[in-house]
Amino acid sequence: MTSDQPRAATTDPSADLSTDTSPGTDPGTDPAGPGTDGGAGPRRRVAVVFGGRSSEHAVSCSTAASVLAAIDRERWDVVPVGITRDGRWVLVDDDPEPLRLAPGHVPAVDGSGATVVVPLDTVDRSLTVLEPGQPPRALGDVDVVLPLLHGPFGEDGTIQGLLDLADVRYVGSGVTASAVMMDKAMMKVVFEAAGLPVGPWVAIGDREWLRDPDAALARTEALGWPLFVKPARAGSSMGISRVEDTDALRAAVEAAREHDPKVVVEAAVEGREIECGVLEGHGVEPPRTSELGEAVVVKGHTFYDFEAKYLASDDVRLDCPADVPEQDAHRIRTMAAQAFEAAGCEGLARVDFFYTPDGEVLINEINTMPGFTPSSMYPRMWAATGVPYADLIDELLGLALERRTGLR
Repeated sequence: MTSDQPRAATTDPSADLSTDTSPGTDPGTDPAGPGTDGGAGPRRRVAVVFGGRSSEHAVSCSTAASVLAAIDRERWDVVPVGITRDGRWVLVDDDPEPLRLAPGHVPAVDGSGATVVVPLDTVDRSLTVLEPGQPPRALGDVDVVLPLLHGPFGEDGTIQGLLDLADVRYVGSGVTASAVMMDKAMMKVVFEAAGLPVGPWVAIGDREWLRDPDAALARTEALGWPLFVKPARAGSSMGISRVEDTDALRAAVEAAREHDPKVVVEAAVEGREIECGVLEGHGVEPPRTSELGEAVVVKGHTFYDFEAKYLASDDVRLDCPADVPEQDAHRIRTMAAQAFEAAGCEGLARVDFFYTPDGEVLINEINTMPGFTPSSMYPRMWAATGVPYADLIDELLGLALERRTGLR
């Protein structure tokens, strides 16, 4: 296993992040982590975990398909582990094709594989496989977990806490950052406390809605029109509605509540949606930021919804680098690094901004496990910054291996 040396906090977040953004800038750092010897040494074992109980199950499967197809098998011994929609962990064939999301095909973990039992102690880190009529068998220790889970019960600190209990290293943010950044209301509170600008918003909790929905709607309408209604803890544009009047607002809140009893309502911001990828720095290095990206809806959608993101590629144009003046681009990248640090993120994050016609920049949200297919914006932004998809996977696994277990 790798060293458990503590990691220090990043230095000045306003430092010039427009240079030296590629992984492995320290010539003494192997991006695949200690012990890999640039691919020539023994392979590390990585459990790629995907699927899950959230409404983003299919998106997670699609992400896993891309990673399984691209990961460097000379460096990594891969164990694909799927989580069914009802929460069972099972072994999955190491074949990306059935997991791809495409028009007419929504992938899912079918649960037919052998059951996988995750270790819950810090001594025996071996995955155990249970098959009907067979004695339990050890699958072997796992060096690092790549949790490709989007949404609740995966991206929200739950699996992170499970892995922390067993002292297993994993890619991405820890419990606190994962949980708080999954909740759009708590996320905005953190950003506002850190002095980072966000647009006008309100949250509607479950008890408030059940007690007096009319009062909740009245408080929301004070934001003005149009409004965006969102589940507080969902992603991939699941359950999001754009509404322009009172009649549509109640139905939009109910639609969002189908995904999450807690709802966030935001005032629409006139402007472009600009995104920036962030990678954790090595050691005490500051976070690294990517070229900026912009998703431009060209037809058929009032906003960048689920269909536009994953099923109707001709309806959306992904521009990277985004056409933003250099001075403003630098400001956005600096704010992305500040948001990453304010949230206490690790590994990776994608920070989404509103960029108004008069040059104002507001943080929309941060995603601690962004879409990760080669056509997703996060990998595309890093590819435009000089980091190909397979190298990005290596870098994230290497960062996880560098990180100590336990409190950090």
